[in-house]
Amino acid sequence: MGATVAVNSGHDTSKGFGKPFGISYGKMMMWFFILSDALTFSGFIVAYGFSRFKFIQEWPIADEVFNHFPFLHGVDAPMYYVALMTFILIFSSVTMVLAVDAGHHMKKNKVITYMFLTIIGGMIFVGSQAWEWKNFINGGYGAVKTKSGSLLQFTDADGKRVPMNTFVVKTATDRVQHTASTGLWSVKEGSLSPYAMKDVITSFAARPDLRVRTQELTEAGEKTVLSREASIEKLKLGVKTIEGANLVENEYGHPLFADFFFFITGFHGFHVFSGIVINIIIFINVILGTYEKRGQYEMVEKVGLYWHFVDLVWVFVFTFFYLV
Repeated sequence: MGATVAVNSGHDTSKGFGKPFGISYGKMMMWFFILSDALTFSGFIVAYGFSRFKFIQEWPIADEVFNHFPFLHGVDAPMYYVALMTFILIFSSVTMVLAVDAGHHMKKNKVITYMFLTIIGGMIFVGSQAWEWKNFINGGYGAVKTKSGSLLQFTDADGKRVPMNTFVVKTATDRVQHTASTGLWSVKEGSLSPYAMKDVITSFAARPDLRVRTQELTEAGEKTVLSREASIEKLKLGVKTIEGANLVENEYGHPLFADFFFFITGFHGFHVFSGIVINIIIFINVILGTYEKRGQYEMVEKVGLYWHFVDLVWVFVFTFFYLV
């Protein structure tokens, strides 16, 4: 048998086989993470699309849900604040690009400035998202839930939404919420309805200018407003009132809308918050001169890739969840 001869290929196997695709392993792993996370968000958005198509008649109109603006109480500003949030996040992506470019030119002070602006933009966005959640949870108009599970909302004669708290007068005695200590231990009751149905029906009858709006869409893509007589008859089918939204029911429309809103925007918000934390860590290292000593700012570039991904995902969320 001949002896096996080891052939030297010219590579030092103790140091690997170079940089795949001409980039570092750290940067390539970031791309792998971004790809896998993109598939996750894609699955969420596709599921949202299927659910919306299935329950299209009961799906809320985004302009009516996201119509708040800070310090402008009672002003109808559909999508204005969400658009401002989007602009701030995109602008933070621009400052991140400038930070990466400054790192390539080894300009420490500019990296510090642009990363600081990026962090501030991210904080404003997360704070704005929390404010949107608060308004979404608290609600603004209220609705009545019928025996079949459909929602009835209130409008004036011109079709403009009317909040329940502007016309319902409480007259019924408040009922004490059932708990395990005040009744059967095996029976649990959720939160009480904001208003008793008796009060809603009586107050509605006293306001001849009011109408009931169902979740059915007209050919113009608007909710159907019933006549005065039909509104009174429809209201008799109500079993409880709803204010705001949670994971079980919401005043805006089908419960899945609230579920997807909390899950998708919350998942994205967690990504933005994580990006802020990572940016702060890198920002501190830049100030300490860590990357000046290494002779390169690749860590800034890697966190920049993540931040751009977060911005891009929000563009899709904003498009499909708020605009379409």
